[in-house]
Amino acid sequence: MTVKVAVIYYSATGNVHELAQAIKEGAEETGAEVRLRKVHELAPEEAIKSNQGWYDHALMTEDVPEAQLEDLEWADAYVFGTPTRFGNVSAQLKQFLDTTGGLWFQGKLADKVVSGFTSAQNAHGGQESTLLSMYTVFMHWGAILVTPGYTDPVLFESGGNPYGTSSTDGGEGGPSEQELAAARYQGKRIAEKAALLAGSRV
Repeated sequence: MTVKVAVIYYSATGNVHELAQAIKEGAEETGAEVRLRKVHELAPEEAIKSNQGWYDHALMTEDVPEAQLEDLEWADAYVFGTPTRFGNVSAQLKQFLDTTGGLWFQGKLADKVVSGFTSAQNAHGGQESTLLSMYTVFMHWGAILVTPGYTDPVLFESGGNPYGTSSTDGGEGGPSEQELAAARYQGKRIAEKAALLAGSRV
């Protein structure tokens, strides 16, 4: 059985997008089928155009499909990514999560593997609280939370966040190679645990 993984994210200037791509690669290494999806942008066009990095990234990722609720029904596992916003989830990702009530009510989000990743400008910019606030949603779903923990040395090399891959971009051009390696590992781990769970249902 091929495991299906949905990697759903919001990224303004590209850091979270790069992590999402790495998570996708890691999951695909296991043979999983992966859908990479961005959530709908809520910011007005004039705000996006006022920031060159934001505008450039919006143009660069025009071909990335937008996430739909059907992607959640399809998937055996989900990995959600967001930049930190005052130590919390971005409005764009939160808006998508807020549309899942119907699926939740039907029990269609329960018993699936889920995890998260994030990015912030500073080392103490709210990565952990962002992930923890996101995970509260998944607890309500009844999903099965799988974090990286400290299960591989690559996690220490990337900064040691056991809650999920997190990137610190101090204006140096996006996630480091160590952070991308941690993201690939997280994608692989999610797909592997989802396969174990799917196998137990057969």
